[in-house]
Amino acid sequence: MKPTVGTPHSPTVGVMSTRTWDPPGPGAWELERTHFSRPATAFAQESFREGFIRGFQHGTARYGLLLDHLEPAYVNRFGYMQPSPFGAPPGADGPPPKPVLWLLVRLHPKMRARIREGAKARKELRWRSDLAEWDTVDRPAMIKKHLAIQAVDVTQLSDVELCDHVLLVETHLKESHWMHHKYSVPAILIVGDFVAGATEWTGLPAGELLGLLRGSSDISHGFAADELRTAAEAIRASDTAQGLLDVVGNDEQMLADLGADPAAGGAVSAYLNAVRYRCVGYDVGEKCAGELPGLLVDTLRAATKGASAGPADNDAEATIRALVPVEHRTEFDARLAEARLMYRLRDERGVFADGWATGLARRALMEVGRRLAESGRVLDAEHAVELSASEAVGLLGGGEMPSATELADRFTYRESHTIDDAPPFLGGEPGGPPDPSILPGEARRWARANDAALGNLFGVTDAENTDEILIGTPVNAGIYEGTARLVHSAQDFGRIQRGDILVTRNTSPYFNVVLPLLGAIVTDRGGQLSHAAIVAREYGIPGIVGTREATAKIIDGSRVRVDGSTGEVHLLG
Repeated sequence: MKPTVGTPHSPTVGVMSTRTWDPPGPGAWELERTHFSRPATAFAQESFREGFIRGFQHGTARYGLLLDHLEPAYVNRFGYMQPSPFGAPPGADGPPPKPVLWLLVRLHPKMRARIREGAKARKELRWRSDLAEWDTVDRPAMIKKHLAIQAVDVTQLSDVELCDHVLLVETHLKESHWMHHKYSVPAILIVGDFVAGATEWTGLPAGELLGLLRGSSDISHGFAADELRTAAEAIRASDTAQGLLDVVGNDEQMLADLGADPAAGGAVSAYLNAVRYRCVGYDVGEKCAGELPGLLVDTLRAATKGASAGPADNDAEATIRALVPVEHRTEFDARLAEARLMYRLRDERGVFADGWATGLARRALMEVGRRLAESGRVLDAEHAVELSASEAVGLLGGGEMPSATELADRFTYRESHTIDDAPPFLGGEPGGPPDPSILPGEARRWARANDAALGNLFGVTDAENTDEILIGTPVNAGIYEGTARLVHSAQDFGRIQRGDILVTRNTSPYFNVVLPLLGAIVTDRGGQLSHAAIVAREYGIPGIVGTREATAKIIDGSRVRVDGSTGEVHLLG
């Protein structure tokens, strides 16, 4: 009998080639390759789906988009997505024929109402009120909840109390996913609107245009950028603290000694508390920054020596604006101002929502694992990250399933497989979005903005790579030559040295903790609006995204040259 498609509670373990890869439903499904590089844990799967769909639908309805949401599903624990157009039946492969769509968007009452809502949102500048709600209501509320959960010493909880805490962090993570995706549409649509218009008016590539947004997203300098700057200043003012950083030794002890320094200790402790329970990935299977003391020490060293974001190019705006036809310059200025206003929301909604909540959930599961390992019920404490919330509660309560062997198999499966092992499509390839020219004028602008946003988020070049040169999308100019450091997961962060070139499949906002160390960034996936592209621009370092094969062709520790102007990565050996 052939193995069946895996589920969060009964993953199929074995050789990938023997697995079946059946579509999870009707229609075509595409592998999610921009955010996740490995199979997902049960906890991540269960926490993600509800909040993702709910949040996405909230945003698309609020802005009157003809895309309703992206439908998520998991096959053998790999994430797949399917676009779900507004009003379309489940599994619809792309838009209907052009004549049918032309009539639908003009005659169908619900379609017409949806389009009117989009026009109303644009007239009201609705994203401004969304940003205000984020700043004054949702972000402060999320931070308050995070801090309350973080203040709990999980090691002092009874088993019953720890069970309740696991269920609490599961609910909290679901809410955090909802909060993240509640703001997904305003976070990227307004930037897409600027790119769509400016591309038409200037003929310039998106990367050059997005360079005008540099400096608009302080959070992209690192998710505790203010705390890190303050800690670096305090260390520079303390001879004792500087002396500690100059010594190579036990990193955990060094952080403890820095925190105890009379002059710098308060600032250092504030930085460590801000990052300690932040996951550096999207899954509870990824380590938190506090589990990587060597990385934190190196980051403090780099920040103390002055590593920071590069200066903005103040002449670029005038040069680009001069290319815009005179009759469109007022509109260009308006769209650029709105894009700059909203740009920070792209990373903030993750850093202050599910990124933090994921780390707190991991902390709870690791404490479950510690107790189960002490009683011999799991082979390794970290295997507990493979548990769903209900399974963790069951085992702590005396249950017997899943067994230690099954958990070990789940852990090995996730750690030993990547998206390269999964088919890129199931059930065929999804159809593209409708041609905006078919739509009524009120819907056309948002459709173009949405296409520009998603295209620059997920799109990659199809240029052919060779054994000597990889081609990707350049996201920040400059040439940098250095040592390639392959990072497949957070476990690899500890090997990064200052000046290394980060080579990875994709990045999350939570990679920002390593930014002060990097000389350049190269990724397999992602476009001009990917996190890697944003942080490369913010830090003013050369970046190339979407090479497709960097992690397969670049050898860890080898010498490479990154040309951020041409999009070429030269493999020097």
